[in-house]
Amino acid sequence: SSMPKRMAWKRWYGPASLPIPPVRPAGPGRALVLLPLEQGFTFSGICRVTCLYGQVQVFGFTISQGQPAQEVFSAYTHSRLTINAVHYSMPEKSKKEMKREARALLRSHLNRDDRCWLMKNFSPLCSIVMLEQLKTSTVNFLVSHPGLSYVFVQESPTFQINSEHLALRSVGIRREKKKNGLRFTESALSAMEELVTVSCEEVDGCPVILVCGSQDVGKSTFNRYLINQLLNSISCVDYLECDLGQTEFTPPGCISLLNITEPVLGPPFTHQRTPQKMVYYGKPSCKNNYENYIEIIKYVFSSYKRESPLIVNTMGWVSDKGLLLLIDLIRLLSPSHVVQFSSGRSKYMPNLTPDYVDDMDGLYTKSKSRVRNRGFQLAEFAESSEFADEEKESPVVFTGHKLMCVQSDFAFRKTPRNSRAPHWAASSAGSLLLLLPLPLPRPLLVLSHFQVPFNAVALRIIHADVAPTHILYAVNASWVGLCKILDDVRGYAHGPILLAQTPICDCLGFGICRGIDMEKRLYHILTPVPPEELRNVNCLLVGAISIPQCVFKSQRGLEGTIPYITTDYNRKLPGASEKIGARETKETREEKVHPKPKLYRKIN
Repeated sequence: SSMPKRMAWKRWYGPASLPIPPVRPAGPGRALVLLPLEQGFTFSGICRVTCLYGQVQVFGFTISQGQPAQEVFSAYTHSRLTINAVHYSMPEKSKKEMKREARALLRSHLNRDDRCWLMKNFSPLCSIVMLEQLKTSTVNFLVSHPGLSYVFVQESPTFQINSEHLALRSVGIRREKKKNGLRFTESALSAMEELVTVSCEEVDGCPVILVCGSQDVGKSTFNRYLINQLLNSISCVDYLECDLGQTEFTPPGCISLLNITEPVLGPPFTHQRTPQKMVYYGKPSCKNNYENYIEIIKYVFSSYKRESPLIVNTMGWVSDKGLLLLIDLIRLLSPSHVVQFSSGRSKYMPNLTPDYVDDMDGLYTKSKSRVRNRGFQLAEFAESSEFADEEKESPVVFTGHKLMCVQSDFAFRKTPRNSRAPHWAASSAGSLLLLLPLPLPRPLLVLSHFQVPFNAVALRIIHADVAPTHILYAVNASWVGLCKILDDVRGYAHGPILLAQTPICDCLGFGICRGIDMEKRLYHILTPVPPEELRNVNCLLVGAISIPQCVFKSQRGLEGTIPYITTDYNRKLPGASEKIGARETKETREEKVHPKPKLYRKIN
C-alpha cells in the first residue's frame, strides 16, 4: 500500500457518517457488497467472504482478489466484525480501463445484470465482495444443539425490512451499526504496528511477545488481530497458550504450543487446531497447583524452535500469587516484548518493566539482587527447562524486554447473555464439540468407537482424589485426554492400571468414554484422533473439564430413556447439590417441585 498503515487504520475507525455501501442479492444465499475506498460493512452472523475485485480487510487479515474465500464468524459474544475496503496499489489507469478490468474479472462469478449494476456504481479503488451462506458440519452441529445455537443468532429483531435486509438474511447475516464494530485505542494500534514491523524485520531473531493484563481487557482480541496482521506478511506465527480457562485453539484446561498458518476470523470455538505440543492440565485454573503449572509450561515451551514470532497468552489473574506467577513466566520465557493491558475498570497492576521484574521475587524465582547476595545462580532453575537455544551454551535469562503499555477501552455492552459466564460456557462447549465429528441424526451411543482393553492404558484422575474402587465411575461418561507416557504399561494381566501421580506428558487429543464393559474389561472411547496416532496412546487422564450437557440431552434419533439422563434425582444426598452448603433459595425450592433433568453415570 502506498498509504502509511497507521493512516489507513485511523481512517477505518473514523466517523460513522460515511455513505452506506450498496448491497445487492446475487441469487439464493448470496449477496454482493460494493465498498468505496476505505469504507466498511459491519455485520453480525456467519458467512463466506470472497473478494472479487480490489482488496478488503476483515479483523486485520487482508483478502485480495483471486484469493480463496474466508469463513467469517461475527458472533454476539464478541465485537462485531467489519469488512473494510483498503487502499491497494494500482498502476496508472483511467476509470474506463479499471471498469473494463473489473468486468472481465467478474464475468466468471456473476450474471450480466449483476455486472451491469456493479459497473453503474463503480468508483476507482473500490472493492467488490461476495457474501455467501456458510454451511459446514461444524456450524450445523453447533446450531443443532439448543444450548449452543444462540451464539450465531442475531441478538435483537430488526424493524427495517427492505431488499438489503432480505438479501443479507438469505446469506445468514445482518448489517450492524458501525459503533458495534471492533474499535482499538491509539495505544493498541501503535503496539500492533510496532510488533508487526519488528516481526517482519527479523534483525535480532524472532520476537517473543508476552501479552498480559487482567480479565476482560481485550487480550484475546488483540492476539487474534495481531496474528492476522502478521499472517499478511509472514507465513506462520507460533502461539503459546498459558491461560487454562480462556484457551484460544484447544479445549479448556490445556497448555499448548501451536503453529498458526491460517487467519482466525471468529471466536475460539470456530477455529480449534491441532497443537504442535500439548499437555492436559485438566482444570480451568492453576490455583493450589502452581508448581505443576510452571513445569508444564517449561515442558511445552521446550518445543519452540524460534523459527517464527511467538505470541504468549497469559491468565487474567494478575493479583497476589497470580502476579508472582507472571513474573516467573517472564523470567523463564525471556520475552523480547511484554504487552501489558490495563483499563479504567481493571484491577491495579504495576508496570512490568525489566527493572521491576529484576527486583521482584516470583513464586519460584528470586530477584537479581537476592540471587547476587545469596551467591547462587538462577540458571540452574532455568536449565531444568531445557529450552536454551542449541547454539548457545547457557539459557537466556534476564535479557530484558521492551514493555508496551496498552490502554484498553473496549466499548462492549454487557448483557446477561454475553457476560463472562455464558460466554465461557459457549466457548468451552463449542471447543469440545468441534473436536468430535459427530453426525447429526445419530445418538451419541450408537456412533462408531474404539474398544480399549483395561490393560492397554493407565488411568489418572487429575483434579480430585478418588478411591481406587470408584475410579471407573469417574471415568465413565467423561471427557478424557488421550496421552502418551514414557512408562511401559504392558505386562499387566487384567487392569485397570492406576497411576499414583499425574504425569507431565504429551496429550495427542481428546475423546469421550461412552461406556465401560466390565465383563470384557474394555473402555469404549469416541474420538476423532486417527488410528495411527491412537497406537501411541497409553494413558487416559480425566480432569474437571466436563462434557457439555447438551451433548447428552440433545441426542437426536433416540427413543425412550436417554442414556446418562434422569429426572429421579435425590438432591438431599451429600454432594448432590451444585452449591454444597448454600442456603435454600426460591429457585432451589421451585426445582424440588419441578426438577430439572440431571446427568448420572452408570457403568454398563
